[in-house]
Amino acid sequence: MRLSTKSRFAVTSMIDVALREDRGPVSLAAISVRHQISLSYLEQLFSKLRQQGLVESTRGPGGGYSLARSAEKITMADIVGAVDAPSEEELAAEGGWMSSELWASLNEKMLSHLKSISLRQLVAEQRAKGVAVEPAPQPAVKRGVFAKPKSTLKITAPNSVFALAGSLMPSRG
Repeated sequence: MRLSTKSRFAVTSMIDVALREDRGPVSLAAISVRHQISLSYLEQLFSKLRQQGLVESTRGPGGGYSLARSAEKITMADIVGAVDAPSEEELAAEGGWMSSELWASLNEKMLSHLKSISLRQLVAEQRAKGVAVEPAPQPAVKRGVFAKPKSTLKITAPNSVFALAGSLMPSRG
């Protein structure tokens, strides 16, 4: 198991989604802005996270990603493993080293530790640090063409050229 920038971005993004899980799907564009991560890079990461059953996607307006299961049941090992799984070539290359037992032991300890940390714990740590989650957006007030005006104006101006001319002429009396 490797810890790379890719896995760090994946963990950061998953914490972001979990922090906002009560608000519905989180768009990758919003995550991109909040954490300065390339949108195309996030798309690659979330494709892998979705394939591993960690997130679900919702299409259309208001769409985005949400957790596929409880944050308590998602571990750091799940997230890191989804985006940083070693290739077959890397696994074959590791087997040839004389110190492979050392690396295997270290890898096992690291994996065990990552399995012990749930996404829920990471979210709780962020909240304890005072990380603020912006309030849910208020629904836009729809103002259509046929909306009834809030107040009625009484217009006293003439409504035609003839009425205007009549109001300007001195009355004969």
